[in-house]
Amino acid sequence: MNVLKDQKCEACRVDAPRVTEDEMNRLKVEIPDWSIIEEGGIKKLQRSFAFCDFMDALNFTHRVGIAADHEDHHPRITTEWGEVTVTWWTHKIKGLHQNDFIMAAKTDALMQ
Repeated sequence: MNVLKDQKCEACRVDAPRVTEDEMNRLKVEIPDWSIIEEGGIKKLQRSFAFCDFMDALNFTHRVGIAADHEDHHPRITTEWGEVTVTWWTHKIKGLHQNDFIMAAKTDALMQ
């Protein structure tokens, strides 16, 4: 099995399939701290990270941004004093794709 954080995102088309419930459950095992949420009928992955101060949170936000740009897959990032919330989903398909799970795993790796 390939470790999610070591995989590359694939270019996603509008007609790309969303992950199935079985795939979602299998992939979620590698990112146990992430929640699957639903906003406006769209499933998304979300996790909040705690920090000691605003600058640490801002630096993490920057690292997530660099990783996202490198993979050409971009999240919603909310940066506050002591906390960063990252939300991944695939805009083109209005739901979750394997790329979102890959990027969640890469985001976790940035905290290690």
